[in-house]
Amino acid sequence: MKKIFLISFGILSLTACKKETTITEQTTTPTPSITEEITETSGYKIGDEATDFSLMGVDGKMHSLADYSDAKGFILIFTCNHCPYVIAYEDRIIALDKKYKDLGYPVITINPNDAELQPEDSFELMKVRANEKGFTFPYLVDEDQKIYPQYGATKTPHVFVLQKESDKNIVKYIGTIDNNYENPEDVSERYVEDAVDALLAGNEINVKETVAIGCTIKVKK
Repeated sequence: MKKIFLISFGILSLTACKKETTITEQTTTPTPSITEEITETSGYKIGDEATDFSLMGVDGKMHSLADYSDAKGFILIFTCNHCPYVIAYEDRIIALDKKYKDLGYPVITINPNDAELQPEDSFELMKVRANEKGFTFPYLVDEDQKIYPQYGATKTPHVFVLQKESDKNIVKYIGTIDNNYENPEDVSERYVEDAVDALLAGNEINVKETVAIGCTIKVKK
Protein backbone atom coordinates (compact mmCIF):
# COMPACT_ATOMS: atom_id res chain seq x y z
CA MET A 1 0.00 0.00 0.00
CA LYS A 2 1.24 3.51 -0.67
CA LYS A 3 -0.15 7.02 -0.55
CA ILE A 4 -0.66 8.86 -3.82
CA PHE A 5 -2.59 11.93 -4.88
CA LEU A 6 -6.16 11.13 -5.87
CA ILE A 7 -8.70 13.21 -7.74
CA SER A 8 -12.22 13.14 -6.32
CA PHE A 9 -14.86 11.94 -8.72
CA GLY A 10 -18.56 11.09 -8.84
CA ILE A 11 -19.90 7.78 -10.11
CA LEU A 12 -22.30 7.28 -13.01
CA SER A 13 -23.03 4.96 -15.91
CA LEU A 14 -21.48 5.85 -19.26
CA THR A 15 -23.46 4.16 -22.00
CA ALA A 16 -21.38 5.68 -24.79
CA CYS A 17 -18.41 3.52 -23.82
CA LYS A 18 -19.32 0.03 -24.94
CA LYS A 19 -19.38 -2.74 -22.33
CA GLU A 20 -18.50 -0.25 -19.57
CA THR A 21 -20.62 -0.54 -16.47
CA THR A 22 -19.78 2.17 -13.95
CA ILE A 23 -16.75 4.39 -14.20
CA THR A 24 -15.54 7.41 -12.29
CA GLU A 25 -16.37 10.81 -13.70
CA GLN A 26 -15.57 14.28 -12.44
CA THR A 27 -18.63 16.13 -11.19
CA THR A 28 -16.87 19.06 -9.53
CA THR A 29 -13.45 20.62 -9.69
CA PRO A 30 -11.24 17.89 -8.16
CA THR A 31 -9.19 18.47 -5.04
CA PRO A 32 -5.75 16.98 -5.65
CA SER A 33 -4.66 17.65 -2.04
CA ILE A 34 -6.89 14.79 -0.89
CA THR A 35 -4.90 11.60 -0.27
CA GLU A 36 -6.13 8.09 0.31
CA GLU A 37 -4.57 4.68 0.45
CA ILE A 38 -5.10 2.33 -2.48
CA THR A 39 -3.83 -1.12 -3.31
CA GLU A 40 -0.76 -1.17 -5.51
CA THR A 41 -1.28 -2.45 -9.02
CA SER A 42 1.15 -4.30 -11.24
CA GLY A 43 3.21 -2.26 -13.66
CA TYR A 44 5.69 0.56 -13.35
CA LYS A 45 5.98 2.81 -10.33
CA ILE A 46 7.55 6.25 -10.11
CA GLY A 47 11.32 5.89 -10.52
CA ASP A 48 11.16 2.59 -12.42
CA GLU A 49 12.97 2.09 -15.70
CA ALA A 50 10.58 1.64 -18.63
CA THR A 51 11.71 -0.88 -21.21
CA ASP A 52 11.65 -0.02 -24.88
CA PHE A 53 9.24 -1.52 -27.42
CA SER A 54 8.84 -1.95 -31.16
CA LEU A 55 5.27 -1.37 -32.33
CA MET A 56 3.60 -0.74 -35.68
CA GLY A 57 2.28 2.75 -36.32
CA VAL A 58 -0.50 3.97 -38.56
CA ASP A 59 2.24 5.24 -40.89
CA GLY A 60 3.18 1.60 -41.65
CA LYS A 61 6.49 1.86 -39.78
CA MET A 62 7.80 0.26 -36.59
CA HIS A 63 8.45 2.70 -33.76
CA SER A 64 10.66 2.49 -30.67
CA LEU A 65 11.76 4.94 -28.00
CA ALA A 66 15.31 4.39 -29.20
CA ASP A 67 14.36 6.08 -32.49
CA TYR A 68 14.31 9.42 -30.66
CA SER A 69 18.00 9.96 -30.00
CA ASP A 70 17.55 13.69 -29.37
CA ALA A 71 14.59 13.36 -27.01
CA LYS A 72 14.92 14.29 -23.35
CA GLY A 73 11.94 12.10 -22.51
CA PHE A 74 8.46 11.14 -23.64
CA ILE A 75 4.79 11.76 -22.98
CA LEU A 76 3.52 8.22 -23.53
CA ILE A 77 -0.26 7.85 -23.66
CA PHE A 78 -2.29 4.66 -23.90
CA THR A 79 -5.33 5.66 -25.93
CA CYS A 80 -7.81 4.41 -28.55
CA ASN A 81 -10.48 5.54 -31.02
CA HIS A 82 -13.83 4.88 -29.38
CA CYS A 83 -13.59 5.99 -25.75
CA PRO A 84 -15.48 9.25 -25.06
CA TYR A 85 -12.84 10.28 -22.54
CA VAL A 86 -10.15 9.92 -25.21
CA ILE A 87 -12.26 11.88 -27.68
CA ALA A 88 -12.67 14.65 -25.10
CA TYR A 89 -8.89 14.79 -24.64
CA GLU A 90 -7.72 14.42 -28.26
CA ASP A 91 -7.25 18.12 -28.95
CA ARG A 92 -5.35 18.49 -25.67
CA ILE A 93 -3.11 15.55 -26.59
CA ILE A 94 -2.34 17.22 -29.93
CA ALA A 95 -1.60 20.44 -28.04
CA LEU A 96 0.79 18.62 -25.69
CA ASP A 97 2.77 17.32 -28.65
CA LYS A 98 2.84 20.75 -30.27
CA LYS A 99 4.05 22.38 -27.06
CA TYR A 100 6.64 19.85 -25.94
CA LYS A 101 7.96 17.98 -28.99
CA ASP A 102 10.46 20.70 -29.90
CA LEU A 103 11.42 20.98 -26.22
CA GLY A 104 12.44 17.32 -26.18
CA TYR A 105 9.30 15.57 -24.88
CA PRO A 106 7.32 14.23 -27.86
CA VAL A 107 3.95 12.54 -27.46
CA ILE A 108 3.73 8.85 -28.37
CA THR A 109 0.33 7.14 -28.29
CA ILE A 110 -0.42 3.42 -28.09
CA ASN A 111 -3.75 1.67 -28.64
CA PRO A 112 -3.85 -1.37 -26.31
CA ASN A 113 -7.39 -2.56 -27.11
CA ASP A 114 -8.33 -5.86 -28.72
CA ALA A 115 -10.08 -4.99 -32.00
CA GLU A 116 -12.21 -8.13 -31.89
CA LEU A 117 -13.81 -6.94 -28.67
CA GLN A 118 -13.92 -3.30 -29.77
CA PRO A 119 -14.05 -3.10 -33.60
CA GLU A 120 -13.96 0.71 -33.50
CA ASP A 121 -10.34 0.39 -32.37
CA SER A 122 -9.14 -1.65 -35.34
CA PHE A 123 -5.83 -0.76 -36.97
CA GLU A 124 -7.59 0.39 -40.14
CA LEU A 125 -9.84 2.73 -38.17
CA MET A 126 -6.81 3.96 -36.23
CA LYS A 127 -5.44 5.16 -39.58
CA VAL A 128 -8.73 6.91 -40.32
CA ARG A 129 -8.84 8.60 -36.93
CA ALA A 130 -5.23 9.77 -37.11
CA ASN A 131 -5.88 11.28 -40.53
CA GLU A 132 -9.17 12.92 -39.50
CA LYS A 133 -7.63 14.58 -36.44
CA GLY A 134 -4.27 15.35 -38.03
CA PHE A 135 -2.24 13.56 -35.40
CA THR A 136 1.28 14.99 -35.24
CA PHE A 137 2.60 12.08 -33.18
CA PRO A 138 2.97 8.31 -33.65
CA TYR A 139 -0.20 6.27 -33.11
CA LEU A 140 0.89 2.71 -32.44
CA VAL A 141 -0.94 -0.56 -31.87
CA ASP A 142 -0.13 -2.96 -29.03
CA GLU A 143 -1.58 -5.83 -31.04
CA ASP A 144 -0.21 -8.61 -28.84
CA GLN A 145 -1.14 -6.68 -25.70
CA LYS A 146 2.32 -7.14 -24.22
CA ILE A 147 3.28 -3.52 -23.60
CA TYR A 148 0.37 -2.03 -21.65
CA PRO A 149 0.64 -4.64 -18.82
CA GLN A 150 4.34 -3.82 -18.42
CA TYR A 151 3.44 -0.20 -17.83
CA GLY A 152 0.41 -1.02 -15.72
CA ALA A 153 -2.02 0.94 -17.89
CA THR A 154 -5.65 0.28 -16.97
CA LYS A 155 -7.58 3.00 -18.80
CA THR A 156 -7.69 4.96 -22.01
CA PRO A 157 -6.29 7.54 -21.72
CA HIS A 158 -3.49 6.66 -19.28
CA VAL A 159 -0.34 8.80 -19.28
CA PHE A 160 3.27 7.92 -18.43
CA VAL A 161 5.84 10.72 -18.53
CA LEU A 162 9.35 9.33 -19.01
CA GLN A 163 12.68 11.09 -18.64
CA LYS A 164 15.90 9.94 -20.27
CA GLU A 165 18.66 9.33 -17.75
CA SER A 166 21.80 8.06 -19.50
CA ASP A 167 20.49 5.15 -21.59
CA LYS A 168 17.40 4.57 -19.43
CA ASN A 169 13.83 5.87 -19.62
CA ILE A 170 12.71 6.60 -16.07
CA VAL A 171 9.04 6.91 -15.09
CA LYS A 172 8.42 10.36 -13.60
CA TYR A 173 4.63 10.79 -13.73
CA ILE A 174 1.68 8.39 -14.05
CA GLY A 175 -2.00 9.22 -14.36
CA THR A 176 -4.45 11.57 -16.02
CA ILE A 177 -3.82 14.62 -18.21
CA ASP A 178 -5.60 17.23 -16.09
CA ASN A 179 -8.45 17.56 -13.63
CA ASN A 180 -11.38 18.22 -15.95
CA TYR A 181 -11.91 15.99 -18.99
CA GLU A 182 -15.32 17.53 -19.73
CA ASN A 183 -14.29 21.14 -20.29
CA PRO A 184 -10.75 22.34 -20.98
CA GLU A 185 -11.81 25.85 -19.99
CA ASP A 186 -12.49 24.66 -16.44
CA VAL A 187 -9.15 22.90 -15.94
CA SER A 188 -7.36 24.12 -12.81
CA GLU A 189 -4.64 21.45 -12.54
CA ARG A 190 -2.58 20.50 -15.60
CA TYR A 191 -0.74 17.46 -14.28
CA VAL A 192 1.15 16.43 -17.41
CA GLU A 193 2.17 19.97 -18.30
CA ASP A 194 3.27 20.66 -14.73
CA ALA A 195 5.30 17.44 -14.68
CA VAL A 196 7.09 18.13 -17.97
CA ASP A 197 7.68 21.78 -17.07
CA ALA A 198 9.29 20.67 -13.81
CA LEU A 199 11.54 18.19 -15.61
CA LEU A 200 12.60 20.81 -18.15
CA ALA A 201 13.45 23.21 -15.32
CA GLY A 202 15.31 20.54 -13.35
CA ASN A 203 12.81 20.73 -10.51
CA GLU A 204 10.97 18.10 -8.49
CA ILE A 205 7.48 17.20 -9.76
CA ASN A 206 4.88 18.20 -7.18
CA VAL A 207 2.16 15.72 -8.18
CA LYS A 208 3.80 12.55 -9.47
CA GLU A 209 0.79 10.27 -9.61
CA THR A 210 -2.94 10.67 -10.14
CA VAL A 211 -5.78 8.29 -10.96
CA ALA A 212 -6.28 7.67 -14.70
CA ILE A 213 -9.89 8.27 -15.72
CA GLY A 214 -11.34 6.68 -18.83
CA CYS A 215 -12.56 3.46 -20.42
CA THR A 216 -11.21 0.08 -19.38
CA ILE A 217 -8.72 -1.62 -21.71
CA LYS A 218 -10.35 -4.34 -23.80
CA VAL A 219 -8.32 -7.50 -23.14
CA LYS A 220 -8.26 -10.56 -25.39
CA LYS A 221 -10.30 -13.46 -24.06
